[in-house]
Amino acid sequence: MSRQSNRTTDSKKMNSELFTLTYGALVTQLCKDYENDEEVNKQLDKMGYNIGVRLIEDFLARSSIGRCQDFRETADVIAKVAFKMYLGVTPSVTNWSPAGDEFSLILENNPLVDFVELPDNHSTLIYSNLLCGVLRGALEMVQMAVDVRFVQDTLRGDNVTEIRMKFIKRIEENLPAGDE
Repeated sequence: MSRQSNRTTDSKKMNSELFTLTYGALVTQLCKDYENDEEVNKQLDKMGYNIGVRLIEDFLARSSIGRCQDFRETADVIAKVAFKMYLGVTPSVTNWSPAGDEFSLILENNPLVDFVELPDNHSTLIYSNLLCGVLRGALEMVQMAVDVRFVQDTLRGDNVTEIRMKFIKRIEENLPAGDE
């Protein structure tokens, strides 16, 4: 019985490490293909956005979570369910703005940066920028426009990784004429 449990744990660890290394190869190739870090950052965000647009359907089907009532509930679902489901970590939700329209996700351990050191000539590279795109794309599909950006990053010597999310607006569904 415990042997089976160990195999499952080892398999998850291997899958996680394979994903981390594959992501690293992707970022390396983007750095070779584009002239500067800003272009690589844009490409990572764009790729993440496209992933998020598709991933939200899988998330909603697997999690059985209904529509969130407000931005605070959305933040909790992102941190406690989505990050746990797809990255195996649970960031803390903190630093809420007084208006309740902005918060931070604090990752003590970002699994994307295992085995990674940024070279000195890539000081402006936002290595995990794919995550910002994923969050933006997924939330857009559930009618929420958000701004997502990295504020702190352990790869740059910060103690934690901080992703800042700001609610911009609720996106109204445009129904074709006569379908109202």
